[in-house]
Amino acid sequence: MTIQIDLWQLMTALGGLLLLGLTFLFGAGKVLLGQVSKQLDARFTAIDSRFATIEATNADVQELEKAFLRWQADLPLHYVRREDYVRNQTVIEAKLDAINTQITMLLREGALHEHRPAR
Repeated sequence: MTIQIDLWQLMTALGGLLLLGLTFLFGAGKVLLGQVSKQLDARFTAIDSRFATIEATNADVQELEKAFLRWQADLPLHYVRREDYVRNQTVIEAKLDAINTQITMLLREGALHEHRPAR
């Protein structure tokens, strides 16, 4: 048994098979590109949400920095440095010592006047 195929039938069959193969490749490529596109969209969405989180965190950090700078500016109004306290305390103690010396001198002079015989 012999099968005879004319040239035009062979060309039509090969053309059909070629067209079928190209259609399959085109469809598979379209499906693959669709999946890649979905994955890229998911990645971009994740990146956008991360950027939004970073921007919110950055805003919080900037607000915290401003609050800290305000606290640093107000700190000298509410607290005295140790060196300043020691210096002020030394001045107060020197003044108290001077007053004590003056009172002691006045008491001695008064005691001397009381013990002298009257003239």
